[in-house]
Amino acid sequence: MKNLRTEPRITDPDGFYAALMEAHRELDPQASRKLDAKLILLLANHIGDMAVLREALAIAQGAKPEE
Repeated sequence: MKNLRTEPRITDPDGFYAALMEAHRELDPQASRKLDAKLILLLANHIGDMAVLREALAIAQGAKPEE
């Protein structure tokens, strides 16, 4: 069963991308990875649904999303 919403939902994807890149500006690789990890954990906590999180992991690892 598909739980993860993969259709575009960010109202300003370019603005989000710019903010993400700005957050990484001047960070060394280790600090950049730490920022990414913190952001992932914050968003995973916000989602809170383990089935959705497992589906997201599978898709990120290369599995095709169910239709």
